[in-house]
Amino acid sequence: MRWRILDSGLYPAHMSSASADEKRPRINIRRPDVMELVAAQVAVHFHSSIVEKLRDSGGKITVANTSLLLAEQFGFCYGVERAIDLAYASRRVFPEQRIFLIGEIIHNPEVNAHLREMGIVSLPWQDLTEDYDNLVAEDVVIVPAFGAPAAFMEKVAGKGCYVVDTTCGDVMKVWRRVRGYAKDGVTSVIHGKANHEETRATASRALGENGEGHYLIVLTLADVDYVCDFICRGGDKAAFLERFAGSHSAGFDPDIHLKKVGVANQTTMLKSETEEIQRRIRAAVLARDGDAGSFHFFDTICGATQERQDALFEMLKNPMDVLLVVGGYNSSNTAHLVEIAEPEVPTFFIRDASCIRSLEEIVHFDLHQKQEITSRDGKWLDPQQAVTVGITAGASCPNNLIEDTILKVFELRGIPREALG
Repeated sequence: MRWRILDSGLYPAHMSSASADEKRPRINIRRPDVMELVAAQVAVHFHSSIVEKLRDSGGKITVANTSLLLAEQFGFCYGVERAIDLAYASRRVFPEQRIFLIGEIIHNPEVNAHLREMGIVSLPWQDLTEDYDNLVAEDVVIVPAFGAPAAFMEKVAGKGCYVVDTTCGDVMKVWRRVRGYAKDGVTSVIHGKANHEETRATASRALGENGEGHYLIVLTLADVDYVCDFICRGGDKAAFLERFAGSHSAGFDPDIHLKKVGVANQTTMLKSETEEIQRRIRAAVLARDGDAGSFHFFDTICGATQERQDALFEMLKNPMDVLLVVGGYNSSNTAHLVEIAEPEVPTFFIRDASCIRSLEEIVHFDLHQKQEITSRDGKWLDPQQAVTVGITAGASCPNNLIEDTILKVFELRGIPREALG
């Protein structure tokens, strides 16, 4: 089944654009009058005059003995802004209809909470539950910025729902490439998290148009070394499949499907790690075959993710006493910013300003323990000591949460908002 979905308008998912014009009028959700109202609403929810002023002044402010640095690139990217705008526009265009969202629009609790307040209901994204069986043709279904697995799209198409597709363009570029791999008989080796929405959506496209393609998902360099060893020397097929259980296509056979491989990745992964994965797999294919003709790759890190990582590397050249990384704990691109910073400076991954509870106590997410913990070493907040605090944020973090964090830091150090100008 095929369908056409445009972000500038909505068609019933089971129709082509031509048949949609015959049976239902095209509904443009990006009308100027709608988007003007959306822009105003989004600004109220997420805009920050303080963050904009700080950005315009070069990303640094010093008041008394407190200096604050803001990364050159941080916060909402274009893809996230577009996804939010389309979700907000959907409610304005369809004020009375049921609107559903596959999972979360982005990985930020506040943004998703605003959508719930609009009556937009999240559908499960891990499995096709009975919730999808209960959809009807007049329902609107929003596809998140990560995209959705092909089976989910087929299900919604079968129900004839209106679809608002906010999938990021960078993600769709990856899909085109892995479909091409499948067409050419190349197995997609996907660098990503097997339980992440984007990776699952990409893996479904790696099966190709006929569903006969194959994929393997790797996360760590240890995973990659295991794969490379199998490419070079072969090994125990059962042990291989057990190690990567849940991370490969149905019917995957490492003896067959590692002959021709192409690397792709979840677009929010750490760029340097993806590049190292490419290098190691290419070397393994070269060692096995004597040439690298059976190895394929292309750069699939999204531009915004790369910009934020590069900006953080540049920021870390400055002396800082502490770095605060603001964003949703399930945000992959935000977590990678934490990974970059941790070896260089004391780093706290916080959801929002409420995590900074006092001069001595900060609640933050520990990537190693994979849980939220509380640290009670607040020397960096001691108002008697001069400090430099750095702040950055992932691509799914709105500016208002960054502003709240800035204000909280200065407030706890005895500096009121008015002093920031």
